[in-house]
Amino acid sequence: MKIPFLSRGAERPVRHVSASILRSSFERRAVLIAGIQGGIGVLLALRLGYLAVAENEKYRLQSESNRVNLTLIPPRRGWILDRNGAPLASNRADFRVDVIPERLRDPEGTIDQLGELLALAPTRIADIKHKLASARGFQPVEVASGLDYEQFAALSVRLPDLPGVVPQRGFSRFYPTASSVGHLIGYVGPASAEEYEQDPNPLLYTPGFKIGKDGLEKQFEKQLRGIPGARRVEVTAGGRIVRDLETREDVQGKAVRLTIDGPLQDYAARRIGLESGSVVVMDCRTGDLLCMASMPSFDPNSFSDGIGGVEYAMLREDERVPLRNKVLKGLYPPGSTVKPMVSMALMEAGIEPEETVFCGGGLRVGNRVFGCWNRRGHGQVNMAKAIYQSCDVYFYAMAQRIGMDPIAAMARRCGMGQEFPLPVVSQFYGTVPDPAWKLKKWGREWQTFDTVNATIGQGYMLASPLQLAVMAARLATGHHVMPRLTLDTRPKGFDTIDFPAEQVAYVRKAMSDVVNGPGTAGRARLPIEGVQMAGKTGTAQVVSLSISNGKSGPWKYRDHGLFIFFAPYDNPRYAGAVVIEHGGGSGAAYPIARDVMTFMFDPAKGLEALRALEQQWGGTAQQRLEARYAAYAAARGATIIRPPRREQEIFDRVEAEARLAAAQSEAIAEQVIAPRPEANPAASPQPGEPRPATEAPAAAPSRFPRPETDR
Repeated sequence: MKIPFLSRGAERPVRHVSASILRSSFERRAVLIAGIQGGIGVLLALRLGYLAVAENEKYRLQSESNRVNLTLIPPRRGWILDRNGAPLASNRADFRVDVIPERLRDPEGTIDQLGELLALAPTRIADIKHKLASARGFQPVEVASGLDYEQFAALSVRLPDLPGVVPQRGFSRFYPTASSVGHLIGYVGPASAEEYEQDPNPLLYTPGFKIGKDGLEKQFEKQLRGIPGARRVEVTAGGRIVRDLETREDVQGKAVRLTIDGPLQDYAARRIGLESGSVVVMDCRTGDLLCMASMPSFDPNSFSDGIGGVEYAMLREDERVPLRNKVLKGLYPPGSTVKPMVSMALMEAGIEPEETVFCGGGLRVGNRVFGCWNRRGHGQVNMAKAIYQSCDVYFYAMAQRIGMDPIAAMARRCGMGQEFPLPVVSQFYGTVPDPAWKLKKWGREWQTFDTVNATIGQGYMLASPLQLAVMAARLATGHHVMPRLTLDTRPKGFDTIDFPAEQVAYVRKAMSDVVNGPGTAGRARLPIEGVQMAGKTGTAQVVSLSISNGKSGPWKYRDHGLFIFFAPYDNPRYAGAVVIEHGGGSGAAYPIARDVMTFMFDPAKGLEALRALEQQWGGTAQQRLEARYAAYAAARGATIIRPPRREQEIFDRVEAEARLAAAQSEAIAEQVIAPRPEANPAASPQPGEPRPATEAPAAAPSRFPRPETDR
């Protein structure tokens, strides 16, 4: 029996393989394999050719970048110069060190090691760690600047163990007069994340590069920035520099030339002394702003390094608000400084200057009695006497005759309530109230007492020191003088005559009698032969009598002291304003104006008076600031308020607080204002200076006839 699956079936014929068959089969396979290999070789050759020729530039650059590093060199900022070419902001050679957060392996340990190498204070180390935690990865964080060569060298040799640390030699911003120009010039600092998003320029996160953050540094950023340079260096695989290959120098930014007189700016800032306030001085012939001092201030040299927690806490807690630019963002009731301006409005409305009003110490308006600062009264008062004796009753009576609208119009012509075309970040322009304004803002009709309050610079009326200085210049010259801050700006307003010459001469003479006659500021007389200063005192009440008498008690409840001035009286060259916050009255303001004008005409005599005062105060403004900072840091240590992450938050907060402070006097706008004494005996004369006999009794009769028109 046969088993099917074991059956072999039909047998196939046996194939005989010969040598020729084997040879033929091998040759075919060899040709196929050779063809494949040849195709691959051709492809490889084509690819190599493409890489070597078409992609040559790309890979040459990549290869070069592994061997060579290309870095930007931050450009030197243009200088900010005063009118005489002296630097208010310059650059100085500097060894510095930054860190790049995204390149740090151990941020905490690296900062501690740098602190030990560079002998940094514990508070500084804490500030750096705080900034490092909030910075973006690419954003450099400054560790220290102003290093000496030994510190720089000690750090450089340790770079292989400190990835992310970038020491470099460059230039840093320097402000020779420090706090004297803090508010005016501003400061520089590293670009924030928000600023980089608005302008994604690689230069902004280059270590050592800083941009303007405030003041003129910010306003003229494009002009001051300059063009960056570049540096090519050969490096090892670990990033260590082997040698310099090529350097393209940076192009320094353009200089900005200001109208500011540097020595005068520094003098005025120092002369404000222990007070809180501002001094503005203008050139009557050109409108040049010669001085815009605001004190207390901050040191832009330390501020530019990135404000530290201790310094921020010290500035933030100071009730005198050193972060506020009081020249541009201080608003105050102008007080009696408006009386010359009101007199111009009265004359324009047809009031004869020699017409008199009897002052018995007060005037009834409706069911209220508005008092004069001199409770005994001034007797018969004409316009000139009303100015130099600052009689309130005269202006109460005359203002009611013409109403508020002509006075408000004159105030605006004199610069109040106006915003001037200046290259500043921002400015407050105050309030010139009138019936339409009150109805629009408060929804109430204008009342007679509103006119009475406004005519002595109280009620709703507010002005900045800059506006008061412009008013003084326009009253002194009769021209529409416009302030300017840069020398390349064309003077304006001198072809426009605002007031008749005889009216200007009358008011000018009355303002001279404030200082040089039987007026309220006899101790403001200049100690210079042949030069007389004219002016007008002002004392502004900020709270009701039930809270403070204006001279004692808490500082923030005391009256403001104001003084507007021009000199020489007979041919005005300079005009300005001094405002002292809560100084207790005008006696805090006019001695400063006297010394500032003395310095303008006789610098040696002015400096002599200032040095005597600074010995009593404990040094210059900068020396006192440094001593205060040292004491504050020692007392507080690291337990301090951290500054906001964004500088803009600081500025926004300061501006909001300035607006609240300006509105403080509105709380008493509809009350009966109790005018303070203008002949203020609290003002201290210069050391060794006798009290002038011209500070006469308030009710002295008028001895000064209407002057002839200046020829």
